[in-house]
Amino acid sequence: MNQFEFDGEKYRQASKHQKEWGNKLISELNLLGDEEVLDLGCGDGALTEQIAILVPNGNVVGIDASIGMIRVAQKLKQPNLSFVCADINDIEYENRFDIVFSNAALHWVKNHKKLLKSSLKALKRGGCITWNFGANGNCENFCDIVKTVMKSPIYRNHFFDFEWPWYMPLEDDYNALIKSVGFSESEISYENADRYFENSDEMIKWIDQPCLVPFLKILPNDKKEDFRNMVVKIMIDRTKQPNGKCFETFRRLNVKAIK
Repeated sequence: MNQFEFDGEKYRQASKHQKEWGNKLISELNLLGDEEVLDLGCGDGALTEQIAILVPNGNVVGIDASIGMIRVAQKLKQPNLSFVCADINDIEYENRFDIVFSNAALHWVKNHKKLLKSSLKALKRGGCITWNFGANGNCENFCDIVKTVMKSPIYRNHFFDFEWPWYMPLEDDYNALIKSVGFSESEISYENADRYFENSDEMIKWIDQPCLVPFLKILPNDKKEDFRNMVVKIMIDRTKQPNGKCFETFRRLNVKAIK
């Protein structure tokens, strides 16, 4: 999925909003109980476990490229629930799954044409994809602030050839992309899912894990802490409300398609 390593335990504690979106996505699956499900970018495995409970006569496989995430997820392993450390870009399943599910992960995947093709191949005939991931306009405050800090004289040389880690498309662009792949039906919807963090500490946990991971990886050890602290300070200064909550824009694409 990406070349970044995450702390699964810290993510588990900082992913309240991601799990809110995931629970909504799961509620829309209309499961019968015997489905074969693939969860792309399963993270700490919490949502994958929920799906497995709903398919007692089926089977669920969660994959994630982060060893740290998979180590935490493996604690949830059950007879019908397994986890694999693998890059989403390399999946090679064929006619195996009824559902390819993904929540709050696929904006980390850059080549969505390849992703859509491999997901289509992984599905049984009549199977579907059900995805939610970041869309254009997602996390505007964080993205603007981190870009500004990256350009400061002390850091800019380290980011000279930095590749932006996320793909967050416009709804119309993704609609055109999915129609070019070969699904029999598809539906794309754009969602304003803006959220408030209850306090500064909650927002800081989210900034630390996963948002800052791609940027701190680039920096030498003696510059990581100052970079992180600068981003955190500006984020809190900009987004903190009079009631102590912190605001961020969350814009999502909901993608559903049938093979």
